[in-house]
Amino acid sequence: MTGSGAARTAVEWLTSVAPDPDACRWEWERNPLGVALLPAGKRWDVLILPGELGYPTLDVLSRLVDRPGPVLADFGEARMGFFVPPGTASRWLGTGVRSAGRGTWIVVPYPGRAAGVVRWLVTPDGSGTLNDASLLELAMHEAAGQLARGEGEQRS
Repeated sequence: MTGSGAARTAVEWLTSVAPDPDACRWEWERNPLGVALLPAGKRWDVLILPGELGYPTLDVLSRLVDRPGPVLADFGEARMGFFVPPGTASRWLGTGVRSAGRGTWIVVPYPGRAAGVVRWLVTPDGSGTLNDASLLELAMHEAAGQLARGEGEQRS
């Protein structure tokens, strides 16, 4: 699939959770900020990690699976959001990890387009691929261990 075809498929998948997908898509594609507010808890939840843990976690996760599910980074990369199956947020007990599930909304950038407030580190593939919460937890533990041993990658 071409880049624009992949972005179009990802847009369809993302906007499918909006109360009015057509209006959301129309506004999103024309919004100069390139972002939309979408409800979590329908097709995905989001686990939000501090950037200093999120990047090493993504590095570990990328070694465990061929392609991780969608991952966002906010402006300044202080936080990263890992898209996980719906219901994960209500069961998550990790210290220092915030979550967005049913009843919450998240800022989502248009796939394939840079936005000022948030950007995709791993763009959705449009098929519904998400990060496995168990593998994500394992990756977080490995990353935290690396950071504790001073092996973590420093990002500026």
